[in-house]
Amino acid sequence: MYAWGGDSGYATEGDVLVNKTADGVDLNTIWQTAATAMALYNRERSALAALISYPTTNIGDAVPQSLTVDNFEVASEFGEPVGIRSAPDALVLGYDFQDYDLASRMTWKFLRSASAEQVKDAINRAFEADNRKVTGTLLRRLFDPAQGVNEHGHRVFGLWNGTDGMTPPPHAGLVFPSTTSHYLTSGNAVVDPGDLLDAITAVRSKGFGTTAATRLLVLCHPNEAEEISTFRAGQEFSGIPSKFDFIPSASAPAYLADENIVGQVAPGEFGGLEVLGSYGPAWIVPSYFVPQGYLAVVATGGPNSSLNPIAFRQHTNPAYQGLRLIPGRDQRYPLQDSFFQRSFGCGVRYRSAACVVQVTTGSTYTAPTWAWS
Repeated sequence: MYAWGGDSGYATEGDVLVNKTADGVDLNTIWQTAATAMALYNRERSALAALISYPTTNIGDAVPQSLTVDNFEVASEFGEPVGIRSAPDALVLGYDFQDYDLASRMTWKFLRSASAEQVKDAINRAFEADNRKVTGTLLRRLFDPAQGVNEHGHRVFGLWNGTDGMTPPPHAGLVFPSTTSHYLTSGNAVVDPGDLLDAITAVRSKGFGTTAATRLLVLCHPNEAEEISTFRAGQEFSGIPSKFDFIPSASAPAYLADENIVGQVAPGEFGGLEVLGSYGPAWIVPSYFVPQGYLAVVATGGPNSSLNPIAFRQHTNPAYQGLRLIPGRDQRYPLQDSFFQRSFGCGVRYRSAACVVQVTTGSTYTAPTWAWS
């Protein structure tokens, strides 16, 4: 649609002074507004992306795969105390990296005829596309067991999958087999209480989501969230009895109940995301970013916490971090042919900190396809 001719011809047309949109808004004002919005946008990443990831500039890390604790011992008069040392189960995990960009392609003729809202709409669409790219890439890593490799040859892992020869480290006296996988199938056409309990147990049994520093979240499509909201303790769903009641969150509409609620009700919001309610120790967080037919139980330490399961890798140079708005080749009119650029990558840091369930009658896990990103 936008042909590229000789540079001289293009520059000649660009010499025509276009300093305002059709409704009289100064183009430099729009550029400054876009730059300010970009700074604010980069300061606070997508709520969902921030809750499951930890920002880093490292190409990889050696991360212990269990949350070990140190203990004091009885002191002796002449002895040396036991020392704190690095955990022996540290795993070298790599994080991939890629550059992405998107052009606005606003020529001087378009800017002359467009309203300020039309120009700002192109910028807002770039924000939305960046949010989809970042959040979608992080979720793909969470839901896909396939192992990758980064540009330095470090392996980029998903969660435990039972096929790569690696075994979760023991925790609290529990020893896990080499076939341990955090990619499960439900065995039913709809989500049932057993699916949730299996995923919650897989995470908690390895020491994640059991302390005040972390919170268990169930990330799922609103359709699965609606099904979970019907679970009641002692009742069967798809032939599976429920161990817990679903309890609506503090932001739920008023409702009548025959029984009293014992314990603390989940908040209506956590880390900028809606909380529908709770099921046992986990809070239910519906999101259209999660593909229908899948759910993930995730132990999060909060937005951008180092305890979160996925690393969000950025460039070591701060100038190349975040979403960047780069002016077009005619510096007098930066909105012309400007483009947006983002450089990032990811990889799982804690392979035990999440568990994914595919809602299917089959017995083999298949990673989801993502039609929207």
